[in-house]
Amino acid sequence: MINLVNLTPHHITIQLGDSVVVIPKSGTVARVATTERDAGNINGIPVVTQVFGEIEGLPDPAPNTKYIVSQIVLAAAKAAGRTDCLAPNTAKAIRDDQGHIIAVPGFVS
Repeated sequence: MINLVNLTPHHITIQLGDSVVVIPKSGTVARVATTERDAGNINGIPVVTQVFGEIEGLPDPAPNTKYIVSQIVLAAAKAAGRTDCLAPNTAKAIRDDQGHIIAVPGFVS
């Protein structure tokens, strides 16, 4: 069995038909460091360019382990050659009446 480590700040609820699986947050959050550079303005509204840096809070690969991370961390991890990260499939999220995500149908890799 694969060990799933949730490196997001939220519990992840997965809806599998009539079943629900909850993956609790681990207490560690993986993030991508960002810096901003001035890119001028449009009609007086400031515009910046975000520059993404190192991934913070992502452990080294471990046997039989997948890390659940945000989409931005997943993209940075893939760019760095990592294959052990997943992100919640929020494109097909199940939402409540106010639009808040209550569950996802699975992961993207």
